[in-house]
Amino acid sequence: MIVLFFVGVALLIFSYSVNANPGPLTKFSTIFRIIGFVLALIGVFSTAFKQIDAGQVGVKSLYGNVQPDILDSGLHVINPLLDVTIFDVQTQNYTMSADHGEGAQEGDDAIRVLSNDGLEVVIDLTVLYKVMPTDAPKILKGIGINYIDKIVRPVTRTRIRDNAVYYDAVALYSTKRNEFQDRIFKSIAVDFEKRGLILEQLLIRNINLPASVKTTIESKINAEQDAQKMQFVLQKEKQEAERKRVEAQGIADYQRIISLGLTDKQLQYETIKAQKELAASPNTKIIFMNGKGGAPIILSDK
Repeated sequence: MIVLFFVGVALLIFSYSVNANPGPLTKFSTIFRIIGFVLALIGVFSTAFKQIDAGQVGVKSLYGNVQPDILDSGLHVINPLLDVTIFDVQTQNYTMSADHGEGAQEGDDAIRVLSNDGLEVVIDLTVLYKVMPTDAPKILKGIGINYIDKIVRPVTRTRIRDNAVYYDAVALYSTKRNEFQDRIFKSIAVDFEKRGLILEQLLIRNINLPASVKTTIESKINAEQDAQKMQFVLQKEKQEAERKRVEAQGIADYQRIISLGLTDKQLQYETIKAQKELAASPNTKIIFMNGKGGAPIILSDK
């Protein structure tokens, strides 16, 4: 909009020049003067007032000289000659992925690193970061507005490669994954802070191993699961055997107690009681019984 101001000033000068030197355009000098005044006024007001949206800060510069103070969100009255560069201070994300269309760049943009055992590991990663508002002037002066390609991307990829060499491929894939993530977070956070950026979170989305290593790991996991299953079956069989042993012991103990507590006369008495009940039953027709030491006893309802 500063262009409007200069155009308006040019028209004002031209109108006074035409008025001073009479000619065919002299009769339009008043119109040129009014148009020039209006354009200059619009240019001044449009550049003197600057609105900064929420989640942004403005960095002021005058003819290439970056000023250290910033413009927070809101409406500000500034020098019309100032140039204001807008910085986003909200959380931003940068994803590097092997899947097409998921990363910040087209194509396979995953990070390929060499592990401690010499295997190539492919890592998908998302970086959550934001610009430190008070350091926005320093970023504009020392790095520029393209801090993503100059700082975020190269620093992240380099630090991941530097730290991956301390771990075996299988450890990165399984047991040491969280430790690796914490280690690279601390390393990248220090570099970001030096350059006016805040690293909020580092998300390892996926770790891909070579096909041969992945097959070996899957076979090992399956073998461990089979071993655990067999241990469960053996434990169950042991418990069942113990249950049967306890049950048999209980029966044996019961029989031993009964055999010790019953006498011959008591057994004979119980036998007679049972015979009488059978004889009285309507379903009983003929009953043959051998009495001990005597002739058979025959009871019948006929």
